[in-house]
Amino acid sequence: MSDRQKTGVTRRSFLKWTSAASAMAALPLSRQLHAATPAPAQATSAAAPAAKGQWKPVACWHNCGGRCVNKALVADGVVVRQKTDDVVADSPDFPQQRGCLRGRSQRKQVFGADRLKYPMKRKNWAPGGGDKTLRGRDQWVRISWDEALDIVASETKRITGQYGNESLWVTGGNGTDFQSVFSAAGGFTGDWGTTSWGAWFETPAHLGLLEGFYTFGTNDRFDMRNSQLIVMWGANPAWSSPGSPTYNYYQAKKAGARFISIDPSYTATAELMDADWYPINPGTDHALALGIMHALLEMDSPENPLIDWEFLRRCTVGFDESNMPAGADPKKNFKDYLLGTYTGKPTTPEWAADICGISASEIRSLARQIGGTQRVALLTGWAPARIHNGEGWVQAFSTLGFMTGHMGRPGRMTGACCHYAAGNNGTRLVMAGANGLPAVKNPVTLKINHNELNRALLEKKFRQRGVGDVDANIQMIFHPFNATLQTRANIMQGIEAYRSGVEFIATAAYVPHTCAKYSDVILPVTTEWEREGTILNPSNREVIIAAVNVTQPLYEAKSDQWIAKELGKRLGVNVDEIFPISEKQQFFNKLNGATIIAEDGVTKAPLFTITQADIDEWQVTGTPQEGRITLNEFLTKGKYQVERTPDDNYGYIAYEDFIRDPAANPRPTPSGKFEIYCETLVEKAKECGWTELPPIAEYIPSASGYEASFKDFSKKEKGDYPFQVYNPHYLRRSHSTLDNVPWLRE
Repeated sequence: MSDRQKTGVTRRSFLKWTSAASAMAALPLSRQLHAATPAPAQATSAAAPAAKGQWKPVACWHNCGGRCVNKALVADGVVVRQKTDDVVADSPDFPQQRGCLRGRSQRKQVFGADRLKYPMKRKNWAPGGGDKTLRGRDQWVRISWDEALDIVASETKRITGQYGNESLWVTGGNGTDFQSVFSAAGGFTGDWGTTSWGAWFETPAHLGLLEGFYTFGTNDRFDMRNSQLIVMWGANPAWSSPGSPTYNYYQAKKAGARFISIDPSYTATAELMDADWYPINPGTDHALALGIMHALLEMDSPENPLIDWEFLRRCTVGFDESNMPAGADPKKNFKDYLLGTYTGKPTTPEWAADICGISASEIRSLARQIGGTQRVALLTGWAPARIHNGEGWVQAFSTLGFMTGHMGRPGRMTGACCHYAAGNNGTRLVMAGANGLPAVKNPVTLKINHNELNRALLEKKFRQRGVGDVDANIQMIFHPFNATLQTRANIMQGIEAYRSGVEFIATAAYVPHTCAKYSDVILPVTTEWEREGTILNPSNREVIIAAVNVTQPLYEAKSDQWIAKELGKRLGVNVDEIFPISEKQQFFNKLNGATIIAEDGVTKAPLFTITQADIDEWQVTGTPQEGRITLNEFLTKGKYQVERTPDDNYGYIAYEDFIRDPAANPRPTPSGKFEIYCETLVEKAKECGWTELPPIAEYIPSASGYEASFKDFSKKEKGDYPFQVYNPHYLRRSHSTLDNVPWLRE
């Protein structure tokens, strides 16, 4: 029997279905109880009047940096339109949570023609790998769910039985449904690192943010309006943090703030803010920061103060030899490094200009503006820290804030200002509850850093933190939800590794992304539109956003949790211990446990009013409670947003208590202060075993960076690879997703 006979799907009927892009969407009943999926319907004509139906809050779940309200109009079982937030009239103090073009095109992702429809295996796969060189170019064969699950389970047993559980690499760290099951089945090798935060992931030790890379160090949106000058250094929220952030920046502009953009590109945000643009060579931000700080030293005087010496004395250690940490060499202080006192290599504006491409006179102008303006916001994105030796840049950027005292006071801030906290940092005012599932500890402690994933596969070694090189024998890879192969360094080397020694690769995905293409077995998963529902956390600090079910699972796709359970059963795991409650109960628990901080700015209280009738209707367990909004209202509107005013108790100024009284509110650093000289960074670098880091922000040319593009940098003689390439977060896609959406490609 042919595949066409099996499915009843012809090329003509398939094209007809995909032309009615949203025809499979089923109207959900109250409380996300599923209605039966209707037959496909014809697409609504563009000239037809607006369809009647019901607006449902739906997920825009990708990790784009924003979290926005997204709604789908469902009429007669078809998603005919989308829109964004219109719950309240838009205003600067109480802004709508508007989605961007990515979210508004989400139905073209959910109902896209490239959805994975059923489990598949590679034609030339066999236990042990078969012809591994055909990964990524082999034909695919449709198989049943039972066969797919049996293959994954049997290969897991065979490989871990032969090589040990360390031979199984489950990508993405810990915490997913799959990882819980594999942990219970004996464990797996994990991975760690970041492609988002770059050097901010570890370096905030000098700020006392040992685990706090999301505690950005900037103030909230109302305080931004107090700034006189806002420096956007490698930050373009209009593209990289869609939603409200750029609107918040614009309110600061309307309040009188002047903007500077330091960026290789003249960005959309710079254009909107009418910013003065300083076009910098990619990856040379560290040199520019050092040049600015040298200029501050050379131009500072009692008559023209540009440096906040009082701040440096009270709140930092390591700037000059008079305030070095105990036991440190006084000659290793940062001031003498800038001046070249002992090295003979001062970081003058002329030195910096030669590297960063911004003239010495412009560097001095930046120093005068930043040091000579009373209220400055120094805001950076993560991008400048996504380079080799980016730790020095992070330290230098922070130290520029220390020198000028632009921290912890109204209108004054220094920090990474991006993702969901771009333009509005601070304690979360509304928060979802936990789903109620138990944590399952992974008994295997091995973790591969993202920089060494290919080395672990090809050389069979990687550096284990605090240990050094350890042997690796990865023979099975399971990709739960992430696109590791296409989002980590050196994809071509990764493909080589996938086609060599690994005996089995499986991926759970809803579209055939790169990991799926180079796998042996693909397991089709549902999107968020096909699930019980969820709360989209994290969003900005003031809002909590709902997403409900829109349609039954399409084709043969199953939820991650269903697949994980079925694998667990085959692996001999008691899945009832790992998943003791239903997916609907998990959604309800998030709602039932959601909290809000009261008007006093301190007290936590339940967010949702839940009645016994609600609990009975949902057919779940829970406790009735009084809150701010009923479940029905929340799941209809799609959001709850805290109404803010400029004089409320929700304002946030980062480090305010510490800077007001450092002795009473010490930072969690060895010195209790911000550490310009930071021995913790030295120790962290030694733990990892890569580049040795100096304790201060000394300049280290980046491997494969701007200077490396020259055969002779002193003569500016270009080498064999003269171009620098950088990759902006543009609106067509979000990381590894959405590039398949036709509307976004247009």
